[in-house]
Amino acid sequence: MQHSREGKVGVLGCPMYHGQTKPGTKEGPAALRDAGLLEMLKDQGLDVEDFGDVNIPCLEEVPLSDLSVKNPKHVGAASANIATDVHKVLDSGRACLVLGGDHSLAIGSIYGHSLAEPDQVVVWVDAHADINTPLTSTSGNIHGMPLSFLVHELQPYNCKLPGFESIKPCISAKDIVYIGLRSVDPGERYIIEKFGIQSFSISEVDKLGIKEVVEKAINYLDPEGKRPIHLSFDVDALDPSLIPCTGTPVLGGLSFREGNYICEELAATGRLSCVDIVEVNPTLGNERDKEITVNAALQIITRCFGNRRQGIYPKDYIFPCPTHLDCGRID
Repeated sequence: MQHSREGKVGVLGCPMYHGQTKPGTKEGPAALRDAGLLEMLKDQGLDVEDFGDVNIPCLEEVPLSDLSVKNPKHVGAASANIATDVHKVLDSGRACLVLGGDHSLAIGSIYGHSLAEPDQVVVWVDAHADINTPLTSTSGNIHGMPLSFLVHELQPYNCKLPGFESIKPCISAKDIVYIGLRSVDPGERYIIEKFGIQSFSISEVDKLGIKEVVEKAINYLDPEGKRPIHLSFDVDALDPSLIPCTGTPVLGGLSFREGNYICEELAATGRLSCVDIVEVNPTLGNERDKEITVNAALQIITRCFGNRRQGIYPKDYIFPCPTHLDCGRID
């Protein structure tokens, strides 16, 4: 089954940084655009529209007496705006590419996706599980909690935060697959095991190989091949040698080939509706580090939209005919 949005992409910048403590993630969307992202996608023969940046409001925070959660009003208000804009892009008949920004943006992108396609499934590629609740988190950073606000089964164990009134749980635990985990908090491990969330850690990738992991992930989530897919790709899933400009690097990550393969195979389903690329922080490291990080992220993005490594050519490509040249016969 080919998705009706195939070949049409809406790009949405999300300069989100309130979900963690390193504000440079707000520069991620601009860095990717400035490096030629839109032109690269158009060169693939895609119909690309840039929807600009989501409005990320700056609000006065009120200290929470019993919790150490940081910036909930900021993240909650931004999540509502992200959801509205993602829904708008999808409703226009395009797949949505969300440029982050920290991973708290997935609260809004997944919820907005659910408004357009309630039967979505989620592939979460990350070094971290990002499913802490406000009660299990030790850092208080919401970029480590986004899934906890979205999973139905977790709501009895969660708490209400100011600013999150418009965000509703929209996915089930069985509709998530993790790939690449290698830094999981105790509370997150408990949640994953209690609710039976399918998880392929970096150890499983090593043991099974990336081909089998991706096949198992797709077959588990969507055995009939009918459901739209949401890919939330944190660049720290890759090894830090490949992505030096990210805020929470963890050694021993996915290789560049493995990251590319995941995205190529998801794109090949024809059902990849929404893609988050998050945690690019161009203010960390030197100019060379920034160049390495941005180029790696650009390659991952192009794989999500059909650029396979054997090469592509635009639909309007005209193969040169040698018949008017005295160059001999070509068989």
